[in-house]
Amino acid sequence: MSDPNSSSSQVAQPNLSASAVLGLRNQGDAEWVRLRGLQFSALAGQTFHRVYAHAVMAVLVAQLYFEHISLVWLVGWVAALALINFRGTRFDRSLANTDRRALQPTEFFQQTINSVVSGMLWSVPILFFAPLGSAGDLAALLLILAMLTLGSITFYSAAPAAVASLTALVGLATATHLIIFEMWFLAVCSGFFTVTALLGTITVCRTFLKARLAECNLAEKEEVVSLLLREFEENEADWLWEIDTNRKLRSISPRFAFALGYRQEEAEGKPLMELISSKNCKPSDYAPSLRELAGRLKHRENFSNLLVHVTINGDERWWELSGTPMRDDRDRFVGFRGVGSDVTEQRESSEKIAYLARYDTLTSLPNRLQLHEALGDALSYAAQWRTRCALMMVDLDRFKAVNDSLGHMTGDKLLAQVSSRLQSILGKDQMCGRLGGDEFAIVIRDASNSDRIEDIARKVIATLSEPYEVDQHTLYVGASVGSAYGPRDGDTVEELMRNADLALYRAKDTGGGAHCRFEPALHASAEERRRLEASLRQAILSDEFVLHYQPVVDARSEKIVSFEALVRWNSPEHGFVSPGKFIPLAEDTRLIVPIGRWVLQQACMEARAWPEHVKVNVNVSPEQLLEPHFHEEVIEALATSGLRPERLEVEVTESIFVRDATTARNSLEQIMALGCSVALDDFGTGYSSLGYLRTLRFSTIKVDRSFVQGAAQKSNESLAIINAVVAMAKSLDMTTTAEGVETPEEAELIRNLGCDKIQGFYFGRPMVKEDARRLFKRHTRQLKAG
Repeated sequence: MSDPNSSSSQVAQPNLSASAVLGLRNQGDAEWVRLRGLQFSALAGQTFHRVYAHAVMAVLVAQLYFEHISLVWLVGWVAALALINFRGTRFDRSLANTDRRALQPTEFFQQTINSVVSGMLWSVPILFFAPLGSAGDLAALLLILAMLTLGSITFYSAAPAAVASLTALVGLATATHLIIFEMWFLAVCSGFFTVTALLGTITVCRTFLKARLAECNLAEKEEVVSLLLREFEENEADWLWEIDTNRKLRSISPRFAFALGYRQEEAEGKPLMELISSKNCKPSDYAPSLRELAGRLKHRENFSNLLVHVTINGDERWWELSGTPMRDDRDRFVGFRGVGSDVTEQRESSEKIAYLARYDTLTSLPNRLQLHEALGDALSYAAQWRTRCALMMVDLDRFKAVNDSLGHMTGDKLLAQVSSRLQSILGKDQMCGRLGGDEFAIVIRDASNSDRIEDIARKVIATLSEPYEVDQHTLYVGASVGSAYGPRDGDTVEELMRNADLALYRAKDTGGGAHCRFEPALHASAEERRRLEASLRQAILSDEFVLHYQPVVDARSEKIVSFEALVRWNSPEHGFVSPGKFIPLAEDTRLIVPIGRWVLQQACMEARAWPEHVKVNVNVSPEQLLEPHFHEEVIEALATSGLRPERLEVEVTESIFVRDATTARNSLEQIMALGCSVALDDFGTGYSSLGYLRTLRFSTIKVDRSFVQGAAQKSNESLAIINAVVAMAKSLDMTTTAEGVETPEEAELIRNLGCDKIQGFYFGRPMVKEDARRLFKRHTRQLKAG
């Protein structure tokens, strides 16, 4: 059997059938083991009554047949009975601890065998002594055996199997004797008595066992309650309290006295409210929670988990109290008793959590959640009073460059200064919060004056555009603002925020540093962008792109030295889509990566059909260069097409060095190591820095078409820039390519300025691959004709 202590702390009362009571059925689980243990643990207390009853009855039987039975037989019978009772007594006492341990099957069997042997010994008088006595002696013997049976049932109920064995054996012996001597009526009565006694044994033993179960469960409950109370009292934060009818403390526990800041004997008998309120504080001046506590005590009402703001020796704390009125046996009110705990730390933690849930930890501004709530209130107010509210979305310009160049810690300090400036310019009924990253929002409750919104936007842009001093760095960022009015531009929080965001995108698209109001047309633009993005994704799968090639010629001989591969998209849904429209979208959505991979592969394949001296120029987006395995894509394109690496020139813009200069440089160095050349496109129009010209060996610097057009218009600045670029390129052993040459005059000017190569409409527009091949054929025919 398993250890009973492994069972639950409470023993449920199972279905106590007759076989279960007698121990003839055992389910083998811990509860039934406990059941047997509860039975047999009570035997030690009942064994005295059993021995006493057996001794008295044995003496009576011996006296009854003293004159009829040999003394040797009587003494032997009494001695055997005494021996089995002595042995049984010792064994019963060894079972006193079975309520705390497992009762072994051998112990149950041995205890039952003792009773069987005892029953067999008590069968001797009726079977062997009674025939030698008179009828009166028989009647007296039957009475003695009946008394023994009833006594066993009454005083030995802890061992139902033993009692049943004794009763059955004695009853069987009695019936046998009466039948032998043809006392049929008495035999029937004896049998009826035996059956009744057996049923009584089961009933009495079942009642006893249930009482033992209830007693055990009650004891365990009392032990658990005592343990819980002891642990509760010993806990540093919890205590018991009690007051009398005058609300004075009584039976104060040490822990509660400590919570009150007094010694136990000092706090005894003092008014509770006086000890937990401010010094000389009148009841009318109590804090709301203290007034509620005083009211509950006055009206003798139960209260549970009442949060009370108390003052203990000048120190403000928060207590959680529960109490119930006490009444005596005559139902008279005698005071209150309850439990309490100091929840100051928990409350402070809860307040901190609530703060973190509604405020941004970096800037201490309201976060998105609180902004949502404030905007919802503003919309409700505008709907109620038929006025307008407004939402302004603010996004910092050039903030990413700060993070990329100086790190996120510097960026966080900059954001903290931005939030301080925003708070300083806002007035009443205006809330500024941080949505995330470098994006902020301003909720304006009353926006009935549209000029006021314009003034706030201008002030925000001007204030945030002033220089910042962060860690000995002077930083410059700007701001773009988009605004939407409620309920005109949206009658829900989500709609208004979406529309203000659309206006912000328009402000960013214009170059930043501007304020744009929401217009319904922006929805159409956003929807067009969404549809265009969906079509662009489908275009990649449907092979809707085509490459055009624009020639690049030698400035002196005007021979073709390379072609620049330019991707074009003719959408079945949108028609011809300008590269200036879908390329930025592809870069925003990172679709430029698979598009660029396709362009690289197709351009290399086509270049294999050109003369060996002609290169192919492929534009590579910053998004592609940031891919960790971009150089492997170049290797794959060269290997698949069979194009020599020297015939591939990768064109990049200066913007690659703004995002992640290290990754971009590593990618380009790996490409150069293959033998490919790298051209720097649009030089001078972006974030120009001569640093990367020193660290990377570009093969070509391309002069932007804006400088070419400026030089053609006699712009001294453009002429100076081109001259400087040409001189620098020669000193660094690089070539120069002038873009956007459209007239003979521009071509002659570029030649005179010293550029090595020319690209533009004058020498050829972007063309399909078949037209590009025909150029080579025409050139070959001209050579043959010459």
